[in-house]
Amino acid sequence: MPALVLSDPLISSEETKKSKPKKPQYGSPEEEEKKSKKKKKQHVEIELSDLELDNGTGETTASEKKKVKKEKKRKVPDDEDKSDTTSDSTEVAEKKTATANGAPAKKPKLMKDEGETDSGAADDPNALSNFRISKVLRETLNSKGIKALFPIQAMTFDLIVDGFDLVGRARTGQGKTLAFVLPILESLTNGVHKAPRRTGYGRSPTVLVLLPTRELANQVHSDFEVYGEAVGLSSCCLYGGSPYRAQEISLKRGVDIVVGTPGRIKDHIERGNLDLKTLKFRVLDEADEMLNMGFVDDVELILGKVEDVSKVQTLLFSATLPDWVKKISTRFLKQDKKTADLVGNEKLKASASVRHLVLPCTRSARPQIIPDVIRCYSRGGRTIVFTETKESASELAGLLPGARALHGDVMQAQREVILSGFRSGRFLVLVATNVAARGLDINDVQLIIQCEPPRDVEAYIHRSGRTGRAGNTGVAILLYEPKHSFSVSRIERESGVKFEHISAPQPTDIAESAGSEAVDAISNVSDSVIPVFRSQAEHLLSSSGLSAVDILAKALAKAAGFTDIKKRSLLSSMENYVTLLLQTGRPIYSPTFAFSTFRRFLPDDKIEGVKGLSLTADGTGAFSMCLLMMWMHL
Repeated sequence: MPALVLSDPLISSEETKKSKPKKPQYGSPEEEEKKSKKKKKQHVEIELSDLELDNGTGETTASEKKKVKKEKKRKVPDDEDKSDTTSDSTEVAEKKTATANGAPAKKPKLMKDEGETDSGAADDPNALSNFRISKVLRETLNSKGIKALFPIQAMTFDLIVDGFDLVGRARTGQGKTLAFVLPILESLTNGVHKAPRRTGYGRSPTVLVLLPTRELANQVHSDFEVYGEAVGLSSCCLYGGSPYRAQEISLKRGVDIVVGTPGRIKDHIERGNLDLKTLKFRVLDEADEMLNMGFVDDVELILGKVEDVSKVQTLLFSATLPDWVKKISTRFLKQDKKTADLVGNEKLKASASVRHLVLPCTRSARPQIIPDVIRCYSRGGRTIVFTETKESASELAGLLPGARALHGDVMQAQREVILSGFRSGRFLVLVATNVAARGLDINDVQLIIQCEPPRDVEAYIHRSGRTGRAGNTGVAILLYEPKHSFSVSRIERESGVKFEHISAPQPTDIAESAGSEAVDAISNVSDSVIPVFRSQAEHLLSSSGLSAVDILAKALAKAAGFTDIKKRSLLSSMENYVTLLLQTGRPIYSPTFAFSTFRRFLPDDKIEGVKGLSLTADGTGAFSMCLLMMWMHL
């Protein structure tokens, strides 16, 4: 940036007169030559006396203006070889200090770097203007509503642009994708990897990004398309389930960035379609999931295809760091690699912007419970329901109105149609297996429902991380069979998540949510229908024996899809069951003892309806009063 020399208003005019240079005296040619050489060695400055506000009053006399102009006229011919920066500083300084007719001097206006526009940059250290982001990329980010970088992006940007290998770790949903997309593009266009543009037919890529799933590959590719196109870089996406021919054509035409899954990338390398000899960047995103999905050999083969690793920058991003990921970082990253870790040794690894709830629910009760949970907790936003098997995903999607299923048996073309419809809001409920758990960044996913505790804690973290992304909040609800409550405790213990225990939505909860929707629907009905239905309404009011309010309440219930409200057990969520509490005043050591106690007080026909009897958590260790929770059919 051009330097500005600001005058100090506290310096007196007497002091400035002492520092004022003497006017040049013209003598012999030899003396003039000596003076000229001396001048060329000195840096031209605007002396304080010429820029000084007279006596600190903010006024500049006309004679002083003339002196400045004369001084400039004398210096320019002799110092044509001086730097442009000096003359620029002179002009800026003149503009700062010039006033007219005693008007106060204008506040100095500092020159900004190209593209610097946000005045709030000083308040936000992660503002875009505080990073080496080019104007065109900054404008593209602003068009997407992005004014500042997320912590993982801010932490990694300078490290990547400066050429370091990197291991990045952050909780899911914290913006890891742009954490490598932006600095890679800047490095290729304005940084250490900048080179003459290659636009020839058949050019090999300079960037390779590996991802575990097709959906995640498509999403990262879309980011490279948006931001890469802004700086003139092309990209393509390679993954299984789509025709080879179109991908081969893209590679033969030449691309700058290749994004894909390890299996299909390996195939193209072996077929001779993909050459990594000009590679500048290789990126592993969601590296821990590649391990879980069995891509170890493929990943190591692809990384080993780079001949001169000293010329390639390697970036590894992962939510967790299992042993294989650590081994990869040691083997393929340079010794001076940097680490950006926003998780550290913290026990809590799940997103802190998500509210984590658990709800007891038997498998048979899911079709009745899940629609009510969605109605009460989604707040009109999108919902993703996760199941453990493809069969259960398809079955549940068929039971939920307007839902679609997404799993491994769905053809790739249909997958893309389904995801496009979910993103655009054509339907709001997606039932998926773990295929959709990683990396998908879909706006306004308000609710995540997991039909049963996943097999490992990391799966829970990544599934729940599909909501509460990019600074938003969300809700994740885990359903579990009461007999499998130990799985909930395990997830809570290993992830650090503190679950809120809730019961199935009760009639009042459902009525509050559904009723508000019905009120909005009725309010939007045109008044033109009133004359047509008035006579039936008057007949109903006079013949039903109910008040107008009661009739309207029933109409709202019908409009909301309810003709009956059934009671549910607080513990199992089973309809037409109620929870009973047995207090014995002494410890209860087994369910058998509790059942025998019930037999003494309840008729035989009622005992037959008792199901799912269990002890409370403190039932085996209570000394005063122990509680036994059980369900009894009404």
